[in-house]
Amino acid sequence: MKTSRLLAAAALSLIAAAGAHAETYHGVQAPVSALSRADVEAEAARTAAAPNQNVVRGSRGAEPFKAVADANAVYAQAVATANAPDQNVTSGSRVNSRVISTMPNRADALQQAQKQGTPAAK
Repeated sequence: MKTSRLLAAAALSLIAAAGAHAETYHGVQAPVSALSRADVEAEAARTAAAPNQNVVRGSRGAEPFKAVADANAVYAQAVATANAPDQNVTSGSRVNSRVISTMPNRADALQQAQKQGTPAAK
């Protein structure tokens, strides 16, 4: 009984000593504001009352698009890529293999024929 009271008194004294040495927290930085408290409160009220403040971007349909490339150049590149010879053959299909194109590019042949004014073979 005497031992338990002694241990309890020691524990209480340790808690009291720890509490006496506690530091106060002053924050990481002192708050700095260019606006007064009333200005901040008015801005918060305006922001809270603003319409459509929680609307996700793009939820009202597509946004306007502005092209940065010439449409004709993009189209010509797409046609040339689609008609590229051996476009589905890769060098990784066999060990130490190389792809040597043996087919003419159909889009290049059609463009050449149009420039010369002759009909191209289909």
